[in-house]
Amino acid sequence: MTEPRRLRGHKATATCCIASRDKPGLVATSGEDGCICWFDMRCKDVKFVMDVSNEPISSLCFNSGNENIIYVSTGNEVKSFDVHMLADNSWKPLESYNYNKEEINQVTCNSRSSFLASADDGGEIKIIDIHQKRIFKTLRAGHTSICSSVQFIPWRPWEIVTGGLDSKFIIWDFSKGRSSKIVDFGLPDMRSGSNAGQCLNPAFVHSVKVPDVDMLDKIGKICVVARGDGVIDVINTESELTATKPKSSTKSRKGTQSKGSDGGVPDENGRKWLHLDYSLGGHTAAVSCVTFSLFGEKGKFLVSGGNDKLVKVWDCSRCLDSWQTGDTNELLHLNINLTKKVNWLCTTPAESDNLVVCDTTKLVKVYSVS
Repeated sequence: MTEPRRLRGHKATATCCIASRDKPGLVATSGEDGCICWFDMRCKDVKFVMDVSNEPISSLCFNSGNENIIYVSTGNEVKSFDVHMLADNSWKPLESYNYNKEEINQVTCNSRSSFLASADDGGEIKIIDIHQKRIFKTLRAGHTSICSSVQFIPWRPWEIVTGGLDSKFIIWDFSKGRSSKIVDFGLPDMRSGSNAGQCLNPAFVHSVKVPDVDMLDKIGKICVVARGDGVIDVINTESELTATKPKSSTKSRKGTQSKGSDGGVPDENGRKWLHLDYSLGGHTAAVSCVTFSLFGEKGKFLVSGGNDKLVKVWDCSRCLDSWQTGDTNELLHLNINLTKKVNWLCTTPAESDNLVVCDTTKLVKVYSVS
């Protein structure tokens, strides 16, 4: 791996990065300096800098239907901006939502651009109705500690997944305001399959990621969970939700093991999961971020970054094949050594300069993955 490009623009640690799907090579990054930096990978220097907060920015996301709209979480507030309407050095938000009581860790927008979800340090998730510009639901009584990550499930329009520092992974029905499934990675039987060389940190959930709609044909209806003990779990969300239904529904589920993520090799609890751990070339410290590749065949790779100062690129198609066969050889496609821990990473739909990494410095690093 050649030396990365270094993107300069932030005055403090870079915290988050997102890549445009509509405009390949356009990347926005946020920092502890309260600024958003916009980069075009075809250019050397930062395009422009938005100074939007006196507090650190914890996360960013685009409006799914209009990438000129960007959502920013800072402190316990979510702000939206129309990038095209902004005058020089006048960064007035379109909207400002102050529904979270505690600091927000992630904000995300659903695929229909109708809802936002913001997860906070109090373990609550606020669902915001974008069109009505008001709170829709508060999800609580699921996490007992910090809720670190949240994602909408695009094929289930009323459901989200969250992860927290209580080691819980939760699937929610936000129309009803309650959880559909809770998985506690802190329980002894959830850790029994870990390799002896695996790091012994608590299995906090630092990041969750679900594939976009245009990736489903390739990799299926899965969710990826990044854990504090260095394990990455690839979970078949549909089999998890099916398993929570009454026993009477098992009859209709017979013979459903087909190709892709609809099948899988069940573990001793009947779960169809894949554990990407130390024994498979995985991380030796907490995994801080996971994402799917936008370059080449969308969703072909799963990219993870961790506190072991490593970025790992996993072959999703091999991972899903191993779900069927149990063969876990050559799942790891690429290993990238860094000098700092990873805060966030994203990929761009470009042939080069397609992996963007925010580490614990103010310089954003860009790598080319083929």
